[in-house]
Amino acid sequence: MRTLPRRSSLAVLLLLAALVLGVIGQSAAAGKARAHSTGARKSSAHAANSPLVGLGNQSAKMFSNPLYTQLHTKIVRYVAPYDAVAHPYSLDQAITFIHDAEADDEEVLVAFYHSEYTPTKLPNLESYQRDVQRFIKLFPHVRVYEAWDESNRGNEPHLFSSPSASRTAQYYQELLRVCRGCTVIGLDVLDNPGIQGTLQYIAEFRQEVGKLKTIMPSIWGLHNYSDVNRLEGWRTRDLVKALGGQVWLTETGGVVKFGTAFPNKHGSGIKRAAKVLKFVFALASSVPQIKRVYIYDWNGGTSSTRFDAGLTNAHEQPREGYVVVCKALRAVKCNVKTVDN
Repeated sequence: MRTLPRRSSLAVLLLLAALVLGVIGQSAAAGKARAHSTGARKSSAHAANSPLVGLGNQSAKMFSNPLYTQLHTKIVRYVAPYDAVAHPYSLDQAITFIHDAEADDEEVLVAFYHSEYTPTKLPNLESYQRDVQRFIKLFPHVRVYEAWDESNRGNEPHLFSSPSASRTAQYYQELLRVCRGCTVIGLDVLDNPGIQGTLQYIAEFRQEVGKLKTIMPSIWGLHNYSDVNRLEGWRTRDLVKALGGQVWLTETGGVVKFGTAFPNKHGSGIKRAAKVLKFVFALASSVPQIKRVYIYDWNGGTSSTRFDAGLTNAHEQPREGYVVVCKALRAVKCNVKTVDN
């Protein structure tokens, strides 16, 4: 082989080095591009969480309202007194709601709650099991239940009583026993402005379930009113983490009016509630563990109503919040004329 002059050799070496560095640079750039692409896909998948959306309500009237039927929801939630079977009025209300929901091809989630006749008296386990079992037999197509609505709500003297975390765990176990093959939601808790009490309640419930040697829930219920109505998400995220597994927002929504904290002066509460509902959907879509959202509720109240979160007013006329939900569900006729009461 011919020997190249020293300058030529140096030039060749520099050229080879540049080529090698170019290849390495291209490889690194390609690696970054792949990493960016993978990260984008993960971010996209994270943002793509699309929970199933339905409503919670206590009146069957909404099923016949065209504004509701056009939403084409597939899930709905109803709160029934645990002893509804023992009282004709309570039972009639439940029958009407559940039958109308099923006629509308909706899956009904039933949450048991205190008696309408003895709200400050909690049932013993025998009474709870007996009445709940009779209820379940009356509605064979209802297969999704909660043992107690807002079990950590606490006691209101002369109004209602709420079970301890240990008692709620026992109710949960009894419900599992009498509803074989059902989806039984573990707990149904309020977030509250400060969540330490709720976190403690969850911990005590888990501890009691362990003592009972029953099935630890894989789906949990959360009402995050305090969080979303302050346009904050940290309570929801912390509680989702504490609950573990899949979480359903079994009640959530924009509060139109509730005491002095959330007034509705000159329709301000209606605008605020609509803004909150937009926040609810954004928050739920950003938390992968949230798989269902039950907006509460359909019917609004009057000026004397203590708690009002209705998508419609007392006459079932649409408020701004209805439009938000309608668009989130991609219904056809969402640009309806709204009311400010």
